Amino acid sequence: MKVISTTKAPGAIGPYSQGYVSGSLVYTSGQIPVNPKTGDIPEGIEAQTRQSCLNVGALLEEAGSGFEKVIKTTCFLAEMADFARFNEVYAQYFTSKPARSCVAVKDLPKGVLCEIEAIAEV
Repeated sequence: MKVISTTKAPGAIGPYSQGYVSGSLVYTSGQIPVNPKTGDIPEGIEAQTRQSCLNVGALLEEAGSGFEKVIKTTCFLAEMADFARFNEVYAQYFTSKPARSCVAVKDLPKGVLCEIEAIAEV
């Protein structure tokens, strides 16, 4: 197994890694919309979805993969009412339409509106 670590995505804020490559797959940890350069969190579901996608993309790139190789995502929303707006941005990145689960949860770290994790081929 190989640990994925990059400064192009937020560092882990707990006892976990940004991701792992195991065999021919990369597993990313959930990515919240923290700008890795500034530590800022953008306002609104569209901007937060975009930043979460960029963070997932940085991990995929570090692993030698990309959005086109994503097999499965798990998406967490603070409000299911944001589902349609989340999808509009998400669809711009995950164009291959990977399998997906999307659920609303009570709370997310740092009070963000979304979090995305992915499994992809390397």
